[in-house]
This record gives sequence, C-alpha cells and structure tokens, in this order.
Amino acid sequence: MTKLYGYKRSDGRYGIRNHVVVLPSVGCCNGVIHKIKEKVPGIVTLMHSYGCGRGPADTELHHKTFLNVVTHPNVYAVLVIALGCEIMDTDKLAEDIKATGKPMQYLNVQKTSGTYKTVDAAVPILEKFLSEANTLKKVEFDMSHLTIGLQCGGSDAFSGSTANSSVGIACDKVIDEGGTVIITETTELIGTLDILKSRAKDEQVSQDLTRIIETRYELVEKCMGDQADFVIAPGNMAGGMTTIQEKSLGCVCKGGHSPINQVVDNGTIPTQKGLIVMDATGYDPESTTAVVAGGSQIVLFTTGRGNPLGFPTVPVIKIASTTKLYKAMEDDIDINAGKIIEGLSIEQMGQEIFDEIINVANGKKTKPEQNDTIGVFSIYCSTPSL
Repeated sequence: MTKLYGYKRSDGRYGIRNHVVVLPSVGCCNGVIHKIKEKVPGIVTLMHSYGCGRGPADTELHHKTFLNVVTHPNVYAVLVIALGCEIMDTDKLAEDIKATGKPMQYLNVQKTSGTYKTVDAAVPILEKFLSEANTLKKVEFDMSHLTIGLQCGGSDAFSGSTANSSVGIACDKVIDEGGTVIITETTELIGTLDILKSRAKDEQVSQDLTRIIETRYELVEKCMGDQADFVIAPGNMAGGMTTIQEKSLGCVCKGGHSPINQVVDNGTIPTQKGLIVMDATGYDPESTTAVVAGGSQIVLFTTGRGNPLGFPTVPVIKIASTTKLYKAMEDDIDINAGKIIEGLSIEQMGQEIFDEIINVANGKKTKPEQNDTIGVFSIYCSTPSL
C-alpha cells in the first residue's frame, strides 16, 4: 500500500496542504480581503462574485460550495468576512462551518465599522491561525483517504489518446488502492451515455447517468439550437476536433476502466469510493471548483492547447497532450504525455502520473502553485442576477 503523508483533521479526513483561508460571504467584500492579504500574505483568499442577487437554487448551491471548500481537508482554518446585508445567510454559514470542527472566526464589515477596522480585527485572528497551523506535523495515511478530481481544458485531437488515456491508467491505480476519483464536466459526457451506463455499478447509477446527461443535452439544445452537437470551444476546433461527441469520447478516458459507483450533484461530497461522476459544467473554473467542493485533494488537469489555471487551496497537476505544447508552455505544465507519441506506452505514462500524484500529495508543488497561478473561485449559476 502506498504511503502518503498529510494533516489529519478532526473529521477523519487528511489534508495534503495546510492553508489558512479567508472567505468573503459576498463579492462586495473582495476589496476588504485584498487589504487583509496585504497585511497577512501567508493566507489564501477566496475571492468571488456570489452571495447576493440570486434566487434560492443558486444561493443553496453557493452555500454548499462555500461550506465544502472552506472545510476541505487541505484547509486548517477559515475566517469568514461578511458584509451584513447580503442574501446569503452568513450566520448559518458560520454555524455550519463550526459544526464540522474546523477552526473558524467570523467578522461582519458593517458591524465592525468598515474596511480598515475589519482589517485590524482580522490580522490577529489570522496570525494566530497561521501560528497554530505551523505547529501541525504530518502523519502517515493511505490512498483510501485520497480523492482525485479530473479536469480537461483546451483539448486537442491528441488529448484522448495521450493525456486522458494515461490519466485513466493512473486513476485505476488510485482506485485499486481504495481511493476515489471524481470525473465531471457533464457537457463533455454528451454522446457517451451507452459507454458510461455499461460501467454503472447498478440500475440507480445507470438512471442517474441518464438523467444528468439528457438534462444537460436539453439545456445545450435550448441554448445552441441546431449547433448543439458542435458546442465546443474555438480552441478545440483549432486543435483538430469537430463535434462534442468526439471531445466526449476523449474526455471519458480520464476515468479509466473502473465501475462507476455513484453520481453526485455539483459540489457534493460522495458517500462512495471508487469512480464517481459529478454533474457540473464544462467551464474549467466552475468544474474545478465543483470537484474541490466534492473533497478532491488533488486535481489532474489535462490540456492540448495549454491552460495555466490552478486552484487556491488544491494542487492542480497540469498534463500536456503533446511534446510541442509541453515545450511551448513548460512553465505551466507538469507532465508531458506527448511522450506516448514518441514511443512511451500509455501504461508507463500512467505510472508516471501516478508517481506524480504521490509526490504532490507528499508536498511537491505543482506548476500553478510554484507560479502562484492559483486560479479563481467560480460556481455555476442557473439563474440571472436579480
């Protein structure tokens, strides 16, 4: 069994990073937490544009996502900065965070009397959290406590045959050792329903797969009309793809060959292990946030065109589909799966990715972490701003 080393949390999960996070409950407070980070640069800020101006369905999803991201095992402690008049029930959010046992504090800008008084109140709280976090020692844990999120962005004609296929091999190895893998981007599963259903653990999983893919396709048809089957980005077409089904056939390779044990909603933590399908969009910042909210401690991000996106609290391993891309964007890419074209086997590349998962879990920084291109905190919205 592979040995990993991380931080055991009070809920029994293990973090591979030990961040102190500041979350604004509403986008109006982004400027305040920017000022806080100037005073305490060691923290991680989760800036976003949510928390108000939307209907109940979005507010519920955003609450769940906030909660799951800040109580994530890669987070040691969180400070919530509320405004005071937003739709998001920040008192409830604070209560839910406290209930998980995560160290947290909560400030209200209006009650604290503005930006600079809030900054002054936040600094000692965060310095205390950072001091406590620095005293924690890593402990040994095994792969059964690890969750891997999958993401592809800027795919090309080689993505399915090199990067995604080798990620599938690595994910099978994770699952063989009792770990969990979350594949998402439901738009990019369109056209593969029969393949996915053939791997469903039971009839319930099969029905759930049918529901999320057919619902997503109906939405795509509503938005795109006759162009629904071609809803791929210009960069995908420039990379040699022609239809969403072609992209989807490459996308599902990331999930390897394991049975699908559960289908979960956007940002939901699975109750099963093994291969999980999450219903989320194909937009990279949103789907990355979704799998992190689902508990992924690492994200594997394949790309054929190049993408520097990371995530604030979770290491993102970037995998290029071709050597040409790897050499062009070596500052942003961790692994070159293009070596398959030059003679390396898919199995060997899968082993290289698996080894990198272990190294990153044990502390190695990914390119987005090294570059501080840690990305944005972005959540799906089903309704317009009101």
